[in-house]
Amino acid sequence: MMDWTDRHDRRFLRGISKHALLYTEMVTSAALIHGDESALLAHSSEEYPLALQLGGSDPKQLALAAKMGESAGFCEINLNVGCPSDRVQSGAFGACLMARPDLVAQCVEEMRDRVSVPVTVKCRIGIDDQDSEAALLDFVGQVAERGCELFIVHARKAILAGLSPKQNREIPPLNYERVYAVKNTFPDLGIIINGGLTDLDTAMAQLKHVDGVMLGREAYQNPFILARVDELFYDCQPNELTRHDVLHAYLPYVAKELADGTPLQHITRHLLGLFKGQSGGKQFRRYLSENAYKPTSGIDVLTHALELTLK
Repeated sequence: MMDWTDRHDRRFLRGISKHALLYTEMVTSAALIHGDESALLAHSSEEYPLALQLGGSDPKQLALAAKMGESAGFCEINLNVGCPSDRVQSGAFGACLMARPDLVAQCVEEMRDRVSVPVTVKCRIGIDDQDSEAALLDFVGQVAERGCELFIVHARKAILAGLSPKQNREIPPLNYERVYAVKNTFPDLGIIINGGLTDLDTAMAQLKHVDGVMLGREAYQNPFILARVDELFYDCQPNELTRHDVLHAYLPYVAKELADGTPLQHITRHLLGLFKGQSGGKQFRRYLSENAYKPTSGIDVLTHALELTLK
């Protein structure tokens, strides 16, 4: 979700679900330590509960980055060893680290020694020819021994040579059974399943086998899917908010950001899927896409786009 789940998107999603745990886009430990810490960790308390997702492979560097994240207020530090992009591989982290469970375990141990919040791991079910249930169980076992108590498992393997990140989200077949095997083998671990889940009924059914569900692209491209999450997963009263209510409630945040100099398109790009499948949805997306990028665009662009959904 790099370049997707930034602070504008998270603030928007929090207006739809109050309880779903949100994750930042992946931040590398090197960038955090040597770069603009305040910008990379920027968020507001209104986004909570919020986890920081880190990328890296240097245990001590990751430990320091984890401590920075905890100090900034994040409730969980997640180590990503599932991202298959070339950019990530060239930095010797992401999915390629699944070939080094010993190193991932060391990273987790160093991070846990520095923070009191949970340290979790997001991974794939395998990579390249390391694609067996036994290899996945060995990976999880080694990392769990060093203190990781929760794993988020994308139920596809990653093919590191020959497929783009987009293809790696679509071409390798889903294998939910392998994720279930992790839970059956390690019943005391928290196992969250990810990959290919596009509706909440299917997501709820996964709870017969695992402890939770992560939605990625679907929550971004169809954000109103989160409207029933609090009711179904957190035993809350039904959410009676409409899509219009959500956007109206978000407008004061947009106005403040515009006043602070944030370009409108940096915000509206996260809103394009709000009316997915609804009458006027195409007009809403088209109007934002054609007008939000203009230097003079203001909040009136959003209000007019909203009017198009009513017509």
